[in-house]
Amino acid sequence: MRVVFRCDPALRDMLPPPVPARDALPDWLRAMAPRAASELHGGEAVRTVKQCPPFVDAMMHGFIVPLPCDVHVEAGRLSWDWDIPPLAAALHPRSPISFHTPAQLEGTPLHRPGQVAVKFNSFWTIELEPGWSLLATHPLNRDDLPFRLLTGMVDCDRYHDVGILFPAVWTDPGFEGVLRRGTPVAHCIPVQREPLTLCIDTLGRNEARQYDAAARSLLEAPGHYRRHYRAARSGVGEALAQSGGIEPERADSA
Repeated sequence: MRVVFRCDPALRDMLPPPVPARDALPDWLRAMAPRAASELHGGEAVRTVKQCPPFVDAMMHGFIVPLPCDVHVEAGRLSWDWDIPPLAAALHPRSPISFHTPAQLEGTPLHRPGQVAVKFNSFWTIELEPGWSLLATHPLNRDDLPFRLLTGMVDCDRYHDVGILFPAVWTDPGFEGVLRRGTPVAHCIPVQREPLTLCIDTLGRNEARQYDAAARSLLEAPGHYRRHYRAARSGVGEALAQSGGIEPERADSA
């Protein structure tokens, strides 16, 4: 899958580029223990989500659009000190963040009276191959971020002349500090535009036997999912190693 990113030539050496999601795994995943004591199991150690391939694979799939500069948050105010040169495109955004009026979210559970939704401006255009769209959502499993990106899908095989704007709601009004340059803003996954055919059926005798056999193996043999079901992924070994000891040889579905 070829994805083409373009930016204004004056910004080429200033911007952090989009990165494969596997290269943007958070520090807390690196730091967390692979096992933890469970009160429900009488204090017995159980595997954490660090050992769950579906959890980690989701976080490593697609690519991340990063914040282009430091953003300071103090007393509910967002500010930045980012001096960019004149740009080739006259209508190109110059600030990393702009805003939506709260009225645009009225009628949704995301609406908070008096709370302005932020909009992360993209300084990269994104072009996909014909027939593909881009699903942009909040960085997966990243509730540590003080905002929540709204999920959207853009037909980036056609819409790639300008950058995508990523709206978000600020979910942590008490947050004060700095969102660092490179902070994951959007988690993007290319998807094919193909209609789904949903086939609703019941388990036959063979399927029921296979169900019991698979369930028994998953319960009795740690790593069964990884060894027998999980597809190989390019670059995953390096990402796991860089994330501080995620142990794929023992990992299993949570």
